[in-house]
Amino acid sequence: MTATDLLVVRGLVAGYGAAPVLRAIDLTVPAGTIAAVVGANGAGKTTLLRALSGMIRPAAGQVLLAGEDLRGTPVEQLVRRGMAHVPEGRGVISELTVDENLRLGGLWRRDRADAGRALDEVYQLFEPLARRRRHLGHQLSGGERQMLALGRALVGRPRLLLLDEPSLGLAPRVVARTMALLRQLRDRTGLTVLLVEQNVRSALAVADQGVVMSLGRVVIAAPAVQLRDDVDLRHAYLGF
Repeated sequence: MTATDLLVVRGLVAGYGAAPVLRAIDLTVPAGTIAAVVGANGAGKTTLLRALSGMIRPAAGQVLLAGEDLRGTPVEQLVRRGMAHVPEGRGVISELTVDENLRLGGLWRRDRADAGRALDEVYQLFEPLARRRRHLGHQLSGGERQMLALGRALVGRPRLLLLDEPSLGLAPRVVARTMALLRQLRDRTGLTVLLVEQNVRSALAVADQGVVMSLGRVVIAAPAVQLRDDVDLRHAYLGF
């Protein structure tokens, strides 16, 4: 671990019941970077995010966030320490308005003034949400729901954003806009992102680091540009 590493994972083992999915995962994500986790379906990518965010309890291993050991930390404390998880399927509460959904992301914050500023910043970032702030979650398009889920996470001002399949079911232009936004947030705010994405080309185009998973293990971790340019590796693990 170096002084610039925000997330360090060592020997992480996790799964569901007696069935292990993750097998001794080692991973390092420097602060202010985007790491794209890619691989075939069933590789363990979503399980990795769930284990990091406390949705499932690891069987073994260590997770460090800014040098702090997170083992045994309750989910609400992970959020307070700066981790936000946007799961696959987006998790928007359909019966609440856009504004109510966003405010949920900052309910835990003691600094109410800054929580209000963070909400205003999200509306500036996602103009369609500002126009539809009184609409219910089920009245939004797929792209707007993705904006809402991401915006709710950002209201909490996370240091580390865990983002699972943000392109799922979205039109290509919406996917391109989402990926460009991640790069903008990294450059402007120093946000660190661990991105799980089936759209490998889009993910590697925006990422600093690529992490290839296969059968519950990290088989390659390298600069994203290297993975994009290595034809043999792409054919072997990424299918293009």
